[in-house]
Amino acid sequence: MNQKIPLVILLLCSFTISAQSLSYTDQAVLFSTENTLGTARYMGLSGAFGALGNDMTAVDVNPAGLAVYNNGEFSTTLTYRDTDINSTFYGNTIYNNDDYFRFAQIGGLNSWDSFGNPDIYKFAFGFNYSVVNHYNNNYVVRGNSGIPEYPDDPDFNFDNDPDNDINYVNVEDQYFYNYTSGLNDKFSFSFATLYKDVLYMGGSMAFHHINFYQNTIFEESSNDGQGNSMDVRNVEYLSTYGNGFNFGLGLILTPLNGLRLGAAYQSPIWYNLTERFEYRRTYVFNDELDPDPEYPLPNYYDYKLKTPGKFIGSIAYVFGKNGLISFDYTYQGYKNTKLQPSSNFIDENIELNTGLRNTNSFRIGTEWKYNILSFRGGYKIIQSPYVSSSDEYDVKGYSLGLGVRFSKRFGLDFAYDNSDYREQYRFMSAEGANPAQLDVTNKRFTSSVVVTF
Repeated sequence: MNQKIPLVILLLCSFTISAQSLSYTDQAVLFSTENTLGTARYMGLSGAFGALGNDMTAVDVNPAGLAVYNNGEFSTTLTYRDTDINSTFYGNTIYNNDDYFRFAQIGGLNSWDSFGNPDIYKFAFGFNYSVVNHYNNNYVVRGNSGIPEYPDDPDFNFDNDPDNDINYVNVEDQYFYNYTSGLNDKFSFSFATLYKDVLYMGGSMAFHHINFYQNTIFEESSNDGQGNSMDVRNVEYLSTYGNGFNFGLGLILTPLNGLRLGAAYQSPIWYNLTERFEYRRTYVFNDELDPDPEYPLPNYYDYKLKTPGKFIGSIAYVFGKNGLISFDYTYQGYKNTKLQPSSNFIDENIELNTGLRNTNSFRIGTEWKYNILSFRGGYKIIQSPYVSSSDEYDVKGYSLGLGVRFSKRFGLDFAYDNSDYREQYRFMSAEGANPAQLDVTNKRFTSSVVVTF
């Protein structure tokens, strides 16, 4: 097995790491975390759709919702995200802001009345492409921990002659830059049926794709207190890509007029992944560039990842054609996250099992109609998967939405959602150095075109 990146913990979703680039452990958590970019109607209700159906993204949550449709439908969605990241490191705060625009969803379905079996009222089939997560982020951290990451002179301190050692223990400045990009998306096929006008049943198959890239830069300026100075620049490149598969099952029960009860299971995603990692380290001694930088060959490694499965329980009440209110609860078993081959990831799998917890997430949404307009709103709390995290590291957010139905066949939907959370990034491995604190706010605008046929 090739040499692995040092073990790190907690990144991007309220967690702390101990190196500049993501380890296999970090990626396991990152690729297990979903932040589905769905239709504007779905986003307007903060994703509380498990018992409702009648939406292409909702079908990915509970495939039984496909049979709620009485007609065929096609929808496509665009989204714009504005992200603020305030980074604080030893009293120095930097404001970082970026915005991103991308295609988020496209899908369609058709529904037929069933023939032959009097108890089967309907059958529906649909497909949907959606973005599970996109990894575009960019921020800078700067400060001075007073603790050197690189205290040793690489030319003299490892030559077995202690008399010429130089120790750069006086830190002058530390700088860290983190850039990530890429996409986690999926293409799903769903089918559903309605039994005796009371029980909706459905299943789905999804094919996932991941393409993740990270570039980090760490710079440190220090001196030995005796006239010798050293500037270190360490650049790392990490690229991970691969494919996966999972399935889903769901039920929606309508025991009383207006009341809907939903239950769904989303299996783990089984990924086959490939990683490419390299770093470049250069030194400047007493303002002169070292002519012998460290440029090792890239490291390639293939491995497998099994993400945690999840259960979704839902309840909703539909007030005729006037409106609805919906609540979703999601339980996700992060402690079951596994890297394979297991013999090569013993330490990482122990860390995943002991450092993670199974999470509880809550979503509530409502929609009210007036003439051709639909007004929507929602709120969500997504628990951090890390045992050591307090509730300030949970993702909390609200949403607002508007739908305009111009005719029975054409409509436009719009949504705004705002979420914030706190995370820590330990880009230094030196003992005693604190992580940078990141306060993250995401503001997202989503628009969808819906065509009914």
